[in-house]
Amino acid sequence: MEFHQLPTPCFVVDEALIEHNLKILRGVMDRTGCKILLAQKAFSMFSLYPFIGKYLTGTTASGLYEAKLGLEMGGENHVFCTAYRDSEFDEIAKICGHIIFNSFGQLERFGDRALAAGASIGIRVNPQCSTQEGHAIYDPCAPGSRLGVTLENFRPDLMERYRVEGLHFHTLCEQDAAPLAQTVEALERNFAPFLARMKWLNMGGGHHITRKGYDIPLLEQVIRHLQQTYDLEIYLEPGEAVALNAGFLVTSVLDVTQNGEVHNAILDTSATCHMPDVLEMPYRPPLLDSGLPGEKPYTYRLGGPTCLAGDIIGDYSFDKPLQVGDRLVFGDMAIYSMVKTNTFNGMPLPAIALRRKDGDCTIVKEFGYEDFRNRLS
Repeated sequence: MEFHQLPTPCFVVDEALIEHNLKILRGVMDRTGCKILLAQKAFSMFSLYPFIGKYLTGTTASGLYEAKLGLEMGGENHVFCTAYRDSEFDEIAKICGHIIFNSFGQLERFGDRALAAGASIGIRVNPQCSTQEGHAIYDPCAPGSRLGVTLENFRPDLMERYRVEGLHFHTLCEQDAAPLAQTVEALERNFAPFLARMKWLNMGGGHHITRKGYDIPLLEQVIRHLQQTYDLEIYLEPGEAVALNAGFLVTSVLDVTQNGEVHNAILDTSATCHMPDVLEMPYRPPLLDSGLPGEKPYTYRLGGPTCLAGDIIGDYSFDKPLQVGDRLVFGDMAIYSMVKTNTFNGMPLPAIALRRKDGDCTIVKEFGYEDFRNRLS
């Protein structure tokens, strides 16, 4: 199938672009000996797991369902959950080799069961080093954060009792290596005595390793420093870096309206339902063959067909007036898109397609009424 023949709306993941990212990540692994895991919360296209598993160490999960999905890759299976459910923990422990706890209360509650299952236990720490600018919703080190244990709440006695083997931190969001180096300095100031007793350190996600201009030499310098200073096995768990700039969302124009000086184009995709980070973060997604408002002759406000007045993707300009039936292509739509869609207003979920290296497109999954209905009572 040709790209222009795909139904809309449709997420399209590009195999060649995924492989490009994977080769960069594999290079970091090969040069440093670190291990890199796919953070499924960002990208969970399991039909590609056999392909991804050729390059990466395994997956990391945020709970039982993602942990079960991670088994399909066949590599290491790690899990961190802010708070585990008693009813799910034993199943998690059976399938996850690394179990990371967010608090010592959780460690006391579930530690014996994790040990009995043979898991390597870790504790998430909060280095109290905030490097975020303008994205408080994504800042795990914000004052009062519920994520990770601060130094003042650390329990060395429980570390020994439950044979904790690793520390975990996740402080970054779409960032370069310099904020990581800054975070590691704070980590060492606060937790160096504990690092020296650990077998591994997981540096979480938020590393935009595959972004053009990312400082890979500095990343590798940080990894080697930790390996040589503390004799640690180093893990990273990027999600975005695996599929960064490797996917698209194809949509069609359903109607064009005008209100005052604003020209609106209503699409068959929705910010609210199909790209919620546009509203949450917020951010303006890239759109092929478009410009900033006023940059090109014709400017439109692009929005979805839901009843939410704020279901607005953004203002874009074009060389020609938009017409009903025109197809638009948003970029960088593999990450935090498919995993966050919803069916508010009965909105159909976008199809999911894979563009092979030869350019041929295959529809991997289509959704219908039953998918909407079966989520309801």
